[in-house]
Amino acid sequence: MSSQRNGFLKESFILSVDVGTSSIRSHVYDREANIRGTCSTKVVLLYPEVGHVEMEPDMLWRGFISVVKGAVQDAGVHMRQISALGISTLRGTFTTWDRRTSVPFHNFISWQDQRAAELVKSWNTSCVMKLVYSLTRQKRSLAASLIVFSTQHVTFRLVWALTHSKQARQAIEEGNCCFGTIDTWLIYKLTKGQVHATDYSNASSTGLFDTYQVCVVSMSTGGISPLFKMADQQAAMFGECCFDVGDVKITMGTGTFMDINTGNEPHTAGLYPLVGWKIGSEVVYLAEGNAADTGTAVKWAQELDLFTDVGETSAMAASVSDSDGVCFVPSFSGLQAPLNDPKACASLMGLKPSTTKRHLVRAILESLSFRNKQLYDIMLRETSIPITKIRVDGGVSSNDFVMQLTADLFGRKVARPQHHDMSCLGAAFVAGLVVGFWRNQEELKKLQCTDRVFLPKEGASPPSRDYLQVLQTWEGALRRSMNWYNKP
Repeated sequence: MSSQRNGFLKESFILSVDVGTSSIRSHVYDREANIRGTCSTKVVLLYPEVGHVEMEPDMLWRGFISVVKGAVQDAGVHMRQISALGISTLRGTFTTWDRRTSVPFHNFISWQDQRAAELVKSWNTSCVMKLVYSLTRQKRSLAASLIVFSTQHVTFRLVWALTHSKQARQAIEEGNCCFGTIDTWLIYKLTKGQVHATDYSNASSTGLFDTYQVCVVSMSTGGISPLFKMADQQAAMFGECCFDVGDVKITMGTGTFMDINTGNEPHTAGLYPLVGWKIGSEVVYLAEGNAADTGTAVKWAQELDLFTDVGETSAMAASVSDSDGVCFVPSFSGLQAPLNDPKACASLMGLKPSTTKRHLVRAILESLSFRNKQLYDIMLRETSIPITKIRVDGGVSSNDFVMQLTADLFGRKVARPQHHDMSCLGAAFVAGLVVGFWRNQEELKKLQCTDRVFLPKEGASPPSRDYLQVLQTWEGALRRSMNWYNKP
């Protein structure tokens, strides 16, 4: 509640920060979930070798501090008016550091990094987990036997890092090696090395955490409480108010992440089972599939001068009736679910003398919707959960062409929120709920604002008849791109 004291209005707010792959953003929210102040900075990705993607730890830390200060200043409020801080971070990006000096042994290794592709392949072709399940018949063993491991899981890149870092191995022997994803690193820095911890949502995304045994100890933030953190996709799910079983969220940012609420039971099949959030005694699980190169493909096309402003692309794609037979495969970081091929290449096929920039742009945008269709189909097959609603966020969701085609291919309405920073809002919602800034999830639903609802073309059933042949041609291009980097 606001109160008047000494002539000054004392209003409280929630501060939230989202550390993403391409940027760090911070917002100050009021009780109506309006953004009262904001600040952002770019994240610089490093590419030291082919297939290697890294981030500099201290640069991320400085960026985090700068956007926190900038958002509060932009809102024109004081830090004492901030009721809680919510932090959302990208997942699967990690580093190791010296416990005594806090100096990292290497850069953050990004979730997009491909250096462990061969190790992942060897595990995916192994029959060990299938044998374990045949002997134990435990549900968690069944899940492990069905899950397809990815280079995005921390597990295999961590093995690579420890194999190649002599300093890290020596620190392990001495008991002085810390490991952490970005959320852990930020908490460690904020507490001056007093707290080394993660949360359920981030831990369940690493491949190191047993989702069937939720038993992580609770965290003390050592003097900076109240502070709350979540993995970015789980935070986006919460920001979209996907609280009920069958709710689906699609985030189209650097990559595409499609999540479905599976309730109080983890999913047991090829989609990855995640802890969505744990508030009090309630644990909510999600099942997730993803495609790594969504915003990446759009940015690449812009750097090729296919267009100047991203806002032009929807009109460019709609200005031609088709892609002139051109197919684009968005797999700069390999292909994830349902094909799971880290050796796939990005490609443009079907080029002709008649091909124009507009055809190329349409082919690129179509490919993003086609990947949505693939993820949606596997989600329907694997979970058998009736879909209750579909909400789409992230920067690429602002593209009307992609959204309309996605709705047509799904044969379902797709809703887009007014603001795209759902990870930031979700982290704010969780922080606000825990400290009593908002009362309950029903109150949060009333704060939800929808920009536009995309309805499938009348009479269309997935896949839309207009796109059946185009989709089949694109799938053929996809198959030709697979296993490319293993070919002689």
